[in-house]
Amino acid sequence: MAQRLDARGLIDLVVDPGTYTSWDTTPVTPAAGIDADYAAELGRAARKSGVDEAVITGEGLVRGRRVAVVACEFRFLAGSIGVAAAERLVSAIERATAEGLPLLAGPASGGTRMQEGTVAFLSMVKITAAVMAHKQSGLPFLVYLRHPTTGGVFASWGSLGHFTVAEPGALIGFLGPRVFEQLYGREFPTGVQTGENLHRLGIIDAVIGPERIADTVAKVLDVLMGSREVPAPVPDPETAPDPAPSGTRAWDIITASRNPERPGVRELLRHGATHVLPLNGTSQGEKDPGLLLATAKFGSAPCIVLGQDRYRQRSHEPMGPAALREARRGMALARELGVPLVTVIDTPGAALSKQAEEGGLAGEIARSLADLITLEAPTVSLIMGEGSGGGALALVPADRVLTAQNGWLSPLPPEGASAIVHRDTEHAPEMAQAQGVQAERLLADGVADRIIAEEPDAAAEPEAFVARVSATLEHEIIALMRQPADRRWHRRIERYRNLGL
Repeated sequence: MAQRLDARGLIDLVVDPGTYTSWDTTPVTPAAGIDADYAAELGRAARKSGVDEAVITGEGLVRGRRVAVVACEFRFLAGSIGVAAAERLVSAIERATAEGLPLLAGPASGGTRMQEGTVAFLSMVKITAAVMAHKQSGLPFLVYLRHPTTGGVFASWGSLGHFTVAEPGALIGFLGPRVFEQLYGREFPTGVQTGENLHRLGIIDAVIGPERIADTVAKVLDVLMGSREVPAPVPDPETAPDPAPSGTRAWDIITASRNPERPGVRELLRHGATHVLPLNGTSQGEKDPGLLLATAKFGSAPCIVLGQDRYRQRSHEPMGPAALREARRGMALARELGVPLVTVIDTPGAALSKQAEEGGLAGEIARSLADLITLEAPTVSLIMGEGSGGGALALVPADRVLTAQNGWLSPLPPEGASAIVHRDTEHAPEMAQAQGVQAERLLADGVADRIIAEEPDAAAEPEAFVARVSATLEHEIIALMRQPADRRWHRRIERYRNLGL
């Protein structure tokens, strides 16, 4: 295993040279006092580690942006958190909040300091409270889990990041394997308590080496601080079809949307966006390949993207309830930080299965709708292709709804609608036409606000189409960011209140 960086080594690697300033003062003395044996142990730990407590705090510039930093020093009593370390952490978090700074945390700890007992154990409460106050102030909290991070640290502030990554090969878990072995007389299963396994399960966002932290932090903060750094307006790219479509056959639109060569959300992010940083899973042990969650910028416009991935849904399985729980994580991130949210709708429909029903699919559609329609942040939805059923409905309601020229939106796939009305699937084309699912009808009925041209079809000109979509998103996002939030929200509610009347 490669040699691990100590706390100051990590800070020196991440922070721009010559910009770090320590915030640390003399550690406080616990109210219960320190006996001679513990005092001697603290002295030995200080000499061994070169620091006066298990946590060091301060600020510096990361690629030119001012950032607060807190990091554990594992060589000081295994990075354990006692009263003094907790007070230092909380003071730093509170200062970062007061000064409007994003916070980068680098825990490496065995957890609570056993020499201080229950009082130290409950220090995790005030650390958690400080982190939540920081997040509720609309400030990013980023976590880099280092080797090892266990116990109360992982079970409190180590698991509260807006964006959480781990050091390669790091031991990360709730109960340390040595403690497990001593308590239960057997070894803990190998390969479970690793950053790589947590990433596979959708609990953390990535596993990256310390040399990549600075660039990653800079990239994600350029997006997550977006609500505090509103871009200048950009001209409307005027990407509507010329002339406007009329009399289109719904079935032709549906057929075009199902072309396997058609670009989807992955092409949109690859060719139309910058600062793209994928987020992984729900952070609660679930992930669905049918949904892509990322931070990104379209031109100068920052956003969080929730995209239904057309290829993964077809090659793996239909979109299930975990995809919507992952989407709701993105909505929560937008809510906490005020960052604009873009939803990309491109789905043949949500899963119809025993697993989906027992996993609470209908409830997740309802909760996604509730979260999205009440979200205070600016919202844009893009119907990029297929828009079928509840899976599409869950991501539709927004301040602005855009549709590709060959995009469509329907309560069911037209074959399903035909099965209900005609008890066969042969009437699908006429059902689609009668339901008015195509883009031109969505615009006329007030469901969509604008159509983005395909010349003549996105599959024939994927990069040009993606460029038009990207330019339109930039314009729409920035225009929404520059509107008062209460006016935006009331217009959104009024739009859906009056739809169809």
